Amino acid sequence: MTRKHSLFPGLLAAGIAGCATVAKPPVKAPNEGSASYHMIDDGQMVHYKLALGDVATGGGTIQRVLPVYPPALLAACQPVVDVQAQVIVGATGMASDVRHYPPAGDPGASIPPQFFDAVRTAVMQWQFAPLQISHWAADADGNTHEVDSETKPFSLVYAFRFECRAGKATVSSAPARG
Repeated sequence: MTRKHSLFPGLLAAGIAGCATVAKPPVKAPNEGSASYHMIDDGQMVHYKLALGDVATGGGTIQRVLPVYPPALLAACQPVVDVQAQVIVGATGMASDVRHYPPAGDPGASIPPQFFDAVRTAVMQWQFAPLQISHWAADADGNTHEVDSETKPFSLVYAFRFECRAGKATVSSAPARG
């Protein structure tokens, strides 16, 4: 009988040791990033003056690409970064340039340049419906007809927001008026 009792403590210790597990530290997920945008009109933009009988059409986006949160800055997961950019659109409807808005010298110019570079890379892929201004007139019977039309370059200002929440970076924004 003493033999059975001497095995029991050894079996008990082996059973308890088998139940013990070493907790692994949680695996930290890599940060993720994204961006969003909205168009703004702060009242400072110059608009085409249309004459009586002129009609403007187009100027809206056909194809847009969202900026990508700069991968090199994901580890830092910075606080919210807002970038305002003026998109210059040629007569063909393709984005031809992207500029800081308001122009250089504004406190917004202190943002890391990688964010503006991300905006520029995405926006240069945007395509717009060309802005067309048509000139209409009426004949002697009062019937209207198009006399001629021309496409014009234009520019729009957009605000882009880059965010990092809970280790995940996002770019988003809500429509706003300047």
